[in-house]
Amino acid sequence: MRTFAYRTADDVTQAVTTHGADDQVAYVAGGTTLLDLVKLDVMRPTQLVDINRLPLGEVETLDDGRLRIGATVTNTELAHHPEVKARYPLLSQALLAGASTQLRNMATTAGNIMQRTRCPYYRDASAACNRREPGSGCDAMHGINRMHAVLGVSDQCIATHPSDMCIAMAAIGATLTLEGPDGKREIAFNDFHRLPGDQPEKEHELRPGELITYITLDTPIEGAGAYYLKLRDRASYEFALASAGALVSIQDGVIHEARLALGGVATKPWRSHEAEQALHNQPAAVSTFEMAAEAAMQDAVPHEHNAFKIPLARQAIVRALREACKDAENANEPR
Repeated sequence: MRTFAYRTADDVTQAVTTHGADDQVAYVAGGTTLLDLVKLDVMRPTQLVDINRLPLGEVETLDDGRLRIGATVTNTELAHHPEVKARYPLLSQALLAGASTQLRNMATTAGNIMQRTRCPYYRDASAACNRREPGSGCDAMHGINRMHAVLGVSDQCIATHPSDMCIAMAAIGATLTLEGPDGKREIAFNDFHRLPGDQPEKEHELRPGELITYITLDTPIEGAGAYYLKLRDRASYEFALASAGALVSIQDGVIHEARLALGGVATKPWRSHEAEQALHNQPAAVSTFEMAAEAAMQDAVPHEHNAFKIPLARQAIVRALREACKDAENANEPR
């Protein structure tokens, strides 16, 4: 049993000061990822700083129409919030597709953004994993890699990002507010998670001691249809083999604007700009969706057990786009 100190914080300043820039200290809220990894001896914090008392549990609409989400808002609260269901249905759908009710009741918005990969080699302290121990190698490369990534991979790491919520946020667009020892700053959501490259241990752009305080969603696309599709081995409490989150607006049968993000197939929440470009000003037809799916997966790199993910992801993209277009058409019908 490894011992660690435990501290609670009543405000953001106290939390940041207590944490400092020590990389052996961790913030904890719901703990649905952190505590698992501590038990597995993968994470070994010397101190935990509890942020549950911080005033970061509200969802509010800003004057410019964007939605600001506090870091400790739970996944359940966020999925069922009236503003999210009405204006950001893709986010609600993605949240409800993830985990179980019990976990959603505990998991927080910032914690979901910060969750670690479910790669079994990362979670096994006896396995070689460059993400956990830089330079040790990657057992997934020649091991059982059925669940691993085909997009954004490197010769150092092919671990898949596990979040459903983050896929919706990648499609919607968002800004993260961070606060740390050097003050407050903001970063675009799609710039926050890093590709593994030759430094897979660096998973995000947080600086030492920084805390995510707010997530502000971009203004919704007017009249857009939304659909989140998650393909998995079983219908509930399972991680995606491939998922697609689509936002599409249509004018006179032509796609005016489209957003597409993929999960289950990439090393980070994957916004497919290639697919979006292929969709722009094209007819809302299956042939267009298939062209976009090809564009999205053109740079995919399969390994021994996960090559099936490439055609599976293409299918997910076509289906998600088709359903999002239907949703857009229904939303714009005269009442």
